[in-house]
Amino acid sequence: MIVCLDSGNTRIKWGVHDGTAWRAQGAVAQADIAQLAGLPGEWPRPDKVMLANVAGPDVACRIAERLAPWQPCLQEVRSSAWAGGVKNLYRFPERLGVDRWCALVGARALHAGAALVVMAGTATTIDTLAADGSFAGGDILPGIGLMRRSLAQGTAALPLATGRYEPLPRCTEDAIVSGILEAQAGAVERIFARLAGPDRICLISGGHAGEIAECLSIPFRLVPNLPLEGLRQLAVD
Repeated sequence: MIVCLDSGNTRIKWGVHDGTAWRAQGAVAQADIAQLAGLPGEWPRPDKVMLANVAGPDVACRIAERLAPWQPCLQEVRSSAWAGGVKNLYRFPERLGVDRWCALVGARALHAGAALVVMAGTATTIDTLAADGSFAGGDILPGIGLMRRSLAQGTAALPLATGRYEPLPRCTEDAIVSGILEAQAGAVERIFARLAGPDRICLISGGHAGEIAECLSIPFRLVPNLPLEGLRQLAVD
């Protein structure tokens, strides 16, 4: 059995995999990190506990404390030049965010061809994975929530919009939300157009994945918790 944890800026996502399928997945807020202490009581000791953490060393220590019974099998994953069938062509491979790295490895495990790997969370990352498994590079832009807040905070007249997507918005709230989604989907589609391969696909994950996916006109697949898929693959690689 493998336990995977993906610690982001606001939440910690976790999953339990029995070697065949996911037995359970869940998430806790950083403020509720103590809830992770229930996992060792609910599940038998795993063969490996894989952690991808971008929230800093303090959070990593707190996670390790809550999972103390599993400490001997806890492994914190780092980005590298090669793993899980992915060749990392970042100028400094170890500086690639480990959540992006795990998402790329997860994408490679799910799709053998060329893929655009999109993580739609606090930030939106758009990474290009070639058909031969090479990570060619990627883009980072503010996520949907950051865009909404920047407009509300940076202008005197625009609200923190709670509108909806419309092809031709006719109120300010809808205009803001639609503009943000058009920008996100447009960036994804521009980069996808440069991706070579007959079976190319966009794999999209993260809290805002569904909102962006609704605006896409390219082949896509929604994948919940894609970094967990990468952690699982790294555990058996």
